[in-house]
Amino acid sequence: MQEIFEITEDLMLNNLKIVQDKRYYRFTSDSILLSRFASCKKGERVADFCAGSGVVGLHYYGLNMPRVKSVTLFELQEELCNLAKKSIAINRLEDKFTLVQGKLQQADKSLNGSFSLVLCNPPYKKKDSGEQNLERHIAICRHECEITQEEIVATAFRLLAPGGRICICQRIERLTDLICDLRKYKLEPSRIVNVRTKKGDPYLVMIEATKNKKPQLKVLKEIINGEN
Repeated sequence: MQEIFEITEDLMLNNLKIVQDKRYYRFTSDSILLSRFASCKKGERVADFCAGSGVVGLHYYGLNMPRVKSVTLFELQEELCNLAKKSIAINRLEDKFTLVQGKLQQADKSLNGSFSLVLCNPPYKKKDSGEQNLERHIAICRHECEITQEEIVATAFRLLAPGGRICICQRIERLTDLICDLRKYKLEPSRIVNVRTKKGDPYLVMIEATKNKKPQLKVLKEIINGEN
């Protein structure tokens, strides 16, 4: 019997479903936490960077359907783009979702200033750090093989409209690097929250930063992730 790798999972939110492949990188609870952390304004034009199979954009849309005007998924890997296309189709969201395949840092200049919100669950590890000898498609998702954190932030600034926001998560040990990168590109942190396990220390940080905003940071109550 031929093994079936492709599966369709229920997001348990407004009947939305996502198509994944067991051979490729699959989303974690961090993606769901990020989509819940991000605020939403009426007419939101969303860009999901490093989108993978599209879970952050899909889940965010499901949480905020009436107020989201459009969602654009940016993903490098063809296999993950194909899964995202299937998810868009199975949910009949072709009128709301667009997919852009290619290097994020090379996003077309016609998209400059097009978005009010960027969501990003980025590669957490610097290139050549952490686990070694990973399959290429996994390494790209976990390590900065194809794009660095600074390049993500620089692209966010370029694609965001004035007053637009980026919501991004990162491992807690890279918090200072993330804040430095955001401020370097005039994305001022406005909300921040730590995530920890039930019995452990904080392992994740989520930050919302606003383009060209004066400093005014709000620290939110720590989140406990029950899945860890």
